[in-house]
Amino acid sequence: MSQTPERSLDQRMEALRRANDIRSRRAQLKRDLKAGEVQITDIIEQPPDYVLTAKVFDMLMAVPKYGKVKATRFLNHCRISQGKTIGGLSERQRSELIDLLEK
Repeated sequence: MSQTPERSLDQRMEALRRANDIRSRRAQLKRDLKAGEVQITDIIEQPPDYVLTAKVFDMLMAVPKYGKVKATRFLNHCRISQGKTIGGLSERQRSELIDLLEK
């Protein structure tokens, strides 16, 4: 049975630093979405690296006037699972969601 090699302290610290950086950048993005400084369609169309593993549902929830019901309705209409990440969207899902959000 093969076992995953142990990570060195430096590797663990680097992974922790990257994770903290991603969390803080996502938190800032959510604040910018809430303030209207960034458009959700821009994020979905050309997502920055730190957003690729974020859930679409969580990003929609950061937009003003988008609650659980509206976000769920949008995802269901586009046939997107609530657990789907922004980076995992197919081109069809991405374009359909953008079209729906721009209405």
